Amino acid sequence: MSDSAPADADADVPASVAELRAAHDRLETVEREVDDLGESTVERVADAHRQATKLLDNYADSATGSGDFKAYLQFQNEFIGLVDELPEDIPHYDAFETASDRMDKRRLSEGDFAFARETLEPAAETAELLADREDARDGYSRARRDVEKRLDDVETRLDDLERLQRLGDADLDAPVDDLREPIVAYNDAVRSDFQTFRREASARDFFDFLDATTAYPLVDFETPPDDLRGYVDDNPAGEESVAQLLDYADYSASKLSHYVEDASALKTNVAVHRTYLERLDATPLTVEWPPAPAEELRYRVDELVAVVGRFASEETVAQTRELRDLTTREDYERLRTSAEAREQLTDEEREQLASGAVEEELSTLRTEREQLQEALETYPRR
Repeated sequence: MSDSAPADADADVPASVAELRAAHDRLETVEREVDDLGESTVERVADAHRQATKLLDNYADSATGSGDFKAYLQFQNEFIGLVDELPEDIPHYDAFETASDRMDKRRLSEGDFAFARETLEPAAETAELLADREDARDGYSRARRDVEKRLDDVETRLDDLERLQRLGDADLDAPVDDLREPIVAYNDAVRSDFQTFRREASARDFFDFLDATTAYPLVDFETPPDDLRGYVDDNPAGEESVAQLLDYADYSASKLSHYVEDASALKTNVAVHRTYLERLDATPLTVEWPPAPAEELRYRVDELVAVVGRFASEETVAQTRELRDLTTREDYERLRTSAEAREQLTDEEREQLASGAVEEELSTLRTEREQLQEALETYPRR
């Protein structure tokens, strides 16, 4: 039983956690091997093995058999000389010495070179420890990033499931029109007033309004491009409305010259920004349905009152203030949640809630989240 327990436990561990644990164990093993030998010692072995291998590679053809006698002598002198200069306390000294002794003969064969390579294999393994350590560090970092990404995915999915669960508990018979009707009435009113403002105000005043909205980050209008703003400020055409400037941009140059001083300048500065100008509508001033949570909507309405008051009728401004009153209702969140459930829950999601699949997945993912968080605490960045 005791032998099977670790395997059973591992079966319940997320794959990314198991991989991080394995990467950590591998890194610990390699680092321990380097530390036991000493990094400078490993570097000495790596240097000696690199030089020996280079000689074996360079002379494998020319120094064997009945080949170039001069190459044979040069190889023999260099290889034996390399080993003679090695300190006897270097790891695998015996392997280097055995390979050197094999080369100390009148004639060398391919078998002698193969023997030397095989004999030096333990030294090759030690020489690779530093590269192995770097590779293990990279593997550990990748494995930890995988756990972090999985944790992000799990938390995102948990947010979705908790939202479903919250919507599934909503009172679908709640009187959501108590919220909807004031919001729809406000949206209609502010769209109408904004359209009138855009049609009647000079482009210069309209752009002043847009610039003023930058002080209200929850009212997200796109400010005018610098060249367009400069043209409107510096030319008499800026006294015309945005709608009129767009009409002018469609005129021929000869026709346009009857209405503005510099037809070319209007074409250059207005026509190129047609998409921006046509896109300017009341959307940043409207309230979405279903509405935001009470505190969030309250902050936004405070900004809307200040912005809408710059162009809208008193009636519309009053409707804006009434939206703030909605957020103080005791049943606001209940009505909002009911509205979300009606608008957002699909038939498939309703079935998942009814079957218990959502609750089951929530439980599984919460357990996994704990395991992922614990793994990140256990195995910190390195």
